[in-house]
Amino acid sequence: MSTALSFEPTNYQPPAWEAIVDAHTRIAPRIHRTPILASMSLNALADARFFFKCENLQKTGSFKIRGAANAILSLSNEQAARGIVTQSSGNHGAAVACAAAWRGVPAYIVMPRNAPKVKIQAIEAYGGKITFCEPKVSSRKETCDRVQAETGAHLVHPYDDDRIIAGQATAAKEFLEEMPDLDAVFAPVSGGGLLSGTCLGAIGIRKDIRIIGCEPARADDAYRSLTTGTLQSLESSDTIADGLRASLSPRTFAILRKHVDRILLVTEEEIIATARLVWERMKIIVEPSSSVALAPLLKPAAVKSLNLHSRADGQPPKLGVIFSGGNLDLNALPWLS
Repeated sequence: MSTALSFEPTNYQPPAWEAIVDAHTRIAPRIHRTPILASMSLNALADARFFFKCENLQKTGSFKIRGAANAILSLSNEQAARGIVTQSSGNHGAAVACAAAWRGVPAYIVMPRNAPKVKIQAIEAYGGKITFCEPKVSSRKETCDRVQAETGAHLVHPYDDDRIIAGQATAAKEFLEEMPDLDAVFAPVSGGGLLSGTCLGAIGIRKDIRIIGCEPARADDAYRSLTTGTLQSLESSDTIADGLRASLSPRTFAILRKHVDRILLVTEEEIIATARLVWERMKIIVEPSSSVALAPLLKPAAVKSLNLHSRADGQPPKLGVIFSGGNLDLNALPWLS
């Protein structure tokens, strides 16, 4: 079920470049500057040159620690002492629990009952206190509001928060600092924290860089939002990309609407096949949500349709792909389900 939201963010000002630089300075001592990898075998499949920003190798296993660390490390001692509360399908919850532990304060995490076991265990390992809810957007918000009222904790929203967006932007900042001649950057989209941050982090270095979002067809609210020009909400989704079951927020929609070239949709079969291919060819673990950013590109025709074959050197385009995370249950691999 989906609904249209009426918010029109006419006065919203997204995080400035200075806020992103400040975020990077704040979190850099605590996180990894993740590697950028390449794969000749994947290049051959698409007639492109892929470069992968491997946030699956980041602390807590995903890019989420960037935003969570920026938000929580920027709190005053008085604010942090109240504890931190958030709602998450898993990766953001683990990041919040980890960053809260750095501050020595409690983290209250609201999670859907169907969250992957490995992500539940990660949050518990970082000391997070979990409250389960029904796997619906409305239930997650209602439960989070209740926990916040009961605890008095400071809310760190998973994506509708400028501190989060600025933190997530540091991944693209690092990417473009090391590879300023990329033709485009591809990132998965759910609530839009990573993709909106990717826009701001990339264009802060290269104004003409193309940013393209990738999304499961079973959770296509971002695609519909940009197509219709009206913010759309998805109440629930059963996509195997469990990290991509949220919907855009007003502020992430405002950023994507201005800077994203387009949203590409992928099927469940493409998500699974791509994840397996990355495991086999690159020897790294990516979760299904990560493979969404590569899945629509693994055919020469798909890359050509994006009109990226116009490099002056006559070489195939250089495409940056952000692998968002690598947290999944090894006892329930998607291609064995």
